[in-house]
Amino acid sequence: MPAAILVVEDEPAIQELLALNLEHAGHSVLRARDAEQAAKLVRHALPDLILLDWMLPGQSGAAFARDLRRDERTKQVPIIMLTARGQEQDKVAGLDAGADDYVTKPFSPRELLARIKAVLRRRAPQRTEEPAEVGGLRLDPATHRVTADSRNLELGPTEFRLLHFLMTHPERVHSRAQLLDRVWGDHVFLEERTVDVHIRRLRKALEPTGHNRLIETVRGSGYRLAAMPTSEV
Repeated sequence: MPAAILVVEDEPAIQELLALNLEHAGHSVLRARDAEQAAKLVRHALPDLILLDWMLPGQSGAAFARDLRRDERTKQVPIIMLTARGQEQDKVAGLDAGADDYVTKPFSPRELLARIKAVLRRRAPQRTEEPAEVGGLRLDPATHRVTADSRNLELGPTEFRLLHFLMTHPERVHSRAQLLDRVWGDHVFLEERTVDVHIRRLRKALEPTGHNRLIETVRGSGYRLAAMPTSEV
């Protein structure tokens, strides 16, 4: 599934090469030449993943990664560090700074795309095209189909994204604010009750096969998708 990827790289030729390969793979690309510019872009909207060069003018990539990990809003954003420094201690330092993966220059575009896919699968599974299945309910992002008991279930685009997020993060309680950020997008200003409306629509769409019972209301906290249906909604 396409992802919004922020490329933080000060060398124009490398930045252009990265952007072209990412766009060819279907991703949308934001570009920054240093940590200061990257921070402004991140404040505007969270990317799905950051490709971060270690050697940047001004603040280093490693220091910027630490800042991102200390911030509650950005600490979950996947980071892949790009660097020409290939010694083991350098890799350990990059990972200690908060990077999810470490790619040494030069690297092949195919390798980088594979690393991006692997990191997104671990940290942001709703951004991949891997099918999700919970309690007999199956969602396929590639075909945009939801099936249960050999039946196709019709969902609107927002309900599909909401279900995909919940299915890729089962048994976790998500507040309305968290769901707005993760499903509607960071910096989208909607009332939290918007989530309740779409939860009701989603439950109604799942009702024919009884899978509406997967979606539990956790009083005072938000919503959770159970691994198995419960007897009550």
